[in-house]
This record gives sequence, C-alpha cells and structure tokens, in this order.
Amino acid sequence: MRLLVNGASIPVVQMGPDFLLVDAPFDHPPGDASVVLQVDQSERRWNVRLPHDISAGSKRVALAARA
Repeated sequence: MRLLVNGASIPVVQMGPDFLLVDAPFDHPPGDASVVLQVDQSERRWNVRLPHDISAGSKRVALAARA
C-alpha cells in the first residue's frame, strides 16, 4: 500500500478509517492524493484529501473523502 502525492510515493504501514501511518513522511501542504493498494496483479486506488499538512516529524497522515 502507498500514498501518492504530487508524484511522490510514500509507503503505507497501516490504514485507519481517517488516517494512514506512513513509513517515510516528508513535509507537504494539504491537498489531494491517492491511496493505492496492490495485491499480486490487482490494484485499487482511492482518491483522498489531505486536510492537514504532512509533517516529516510525524508518521500519521490525516485523510478525508474527496468531494
């Protein structure tokens, strides 16, 4: 599983109902992103909104549904 934001791919270690825990966070402002889940050859994507900044100092990333 990974989070795609502005062309960057961040590995996801855990997903909750309104957050992700990522492996290698970097500073990024709020905006749109995609969550990608790949199992074998099957891939699923969700478009999400990042309502808060991503901080390099925190592995927790808040998510919201994209309208």
